[in-house]
Amino acid sequence: MGVKTVFEFRLKEVDEELGKEEINLTSLKSVCFHGIPDEQGRRSLCWRLMLNYLPCSKASWSKILTKKRKLYGQFIDEMIGMPGPENINDNSRVDVTFDDHPLSLNPESEWQTYFKDNDVLLQIDKDVRRLCPDISFFQQPTDYPCQDVVNSGGTKRLHRRVQHSFLNSANVERKGLGITKIALAVKKATEDYAPMEEGSEAHWEVVERILFLYAKLNPGQGYVQGMNEIIGPIYYSFATDPNPEWREFAEADCFFCFTNLMSEIRDFFIKTLDDAESGIKRLMARLSAELKLHDPPVFQRLQQQDLHIQYYSFRWLTLLLSQEFPLPDVLRIWDSLFADEKRFSFLISICCAMIIVLRDQLLASDFPTNVKMLQNFPPMDIQVVLSKAAELAGHQSEKLIR
Repeated sequence: MGVKTVFEFRLKEVDEELGKEEINLTSLKSVCFHGIPDEQGRRSLCWRLMLNYLPCSKASWSKILTKKRKLYGQFIDEMIGMPGPENINDNSRVDVTFDDHPLSLNPESEWQTYFKDNDVLLQIDKDVRRLCPDISFFQQPTDYPCQDVVNSGGTKRLHRRVQHSFLNSANVERKGLGITKIALAVKKATEDYAPMEEGSEAHWEVVERILFLYAKLNPGQGYVQGMNEIIGPIYYSFATDPNPEWREFAEADCFFCFTNLMSEIRDFFIKTLDDAESGIKRLMARLSAELKLHDPPVFQRLQQQDLHIQYYSFRWLTLLLSQEFPLPDVLRIWDSLFADEKRFSFLISICCAMIIVLRDQLLASDFPTNVKMLQNFPPMDIQVVLSKAAELAGHQSEKLIR
């Protein structure tokens, strides 16, 4: 079967599932696992369904979407901006005789919360300004800026709250939770992620707002570095939907889909749950066991070199491979991950396949070369990796298409 014919066949399969008034989620996942043809926004719609944002009954979509998007608007209205009366702006005088004011030491002070939030916001601001630097998308203006923010006179522009001239600390308080350090690949953008002029905003500014609201609404976890890499592909998929009716609400829909995804992988980001069944240490142990099962010589070679699995797989697993491949490949990988009925078991198979496809180089190279190769996975046709992963997991590899 030719590539074009396979593509058309897969397109027909997806359309048949999406065309039903009552969508069978199991059947949809079975089709999406082998790749979603990204035509007319099919991927973003399938992701909304597989991330449990949209219900299976199409008849309830309108009501659910209206309710969720209105709720997100309320979050912006209540949580973005400065404390105090609505008429306070950057040039206003604040009456410090009020019970709550910027110099208040009261731990329940809204101003105290505001300044603590800025410490978290500073880290978010730094992280979103380096999202997917190999493409210019996040530096570009969105067609649908949040009017409540861009017309606020600057009082609700988050990046203004954390300009370096006003903040001296970049520490993020995590209350004992979250990753102590995550080795992110450092990539430099060819252009600066500059804020847009009043009346418009860049895509990275939208992502910054989503992450800030998520941190505010989840104080037990807050924001942890790396979440920006998780939300990036979701927002990109939604904000590039060719259907303007879906694209207009990419921000709100992305927020809820990201929240749902984080509820499933939050244990990856919580140190106290590292040893839990769903914790990151247990995932790395499963990967090690799968490598030992499927390729004992490579497993033994890495053991002999003391090249421990956490040296390279910690980032792979925690960030769902979002740092290891170009964005188009990440989107394809996530089609399978979101469709995985065993929820991220296939992630282990992909990571194992990544090691096995490098077996000749790994067996022939020394420790420094191998650790560098695994920490900076070489460019490769993602189809090769996915086909090998499907073979390891027992799926029909020939069905895995782009």
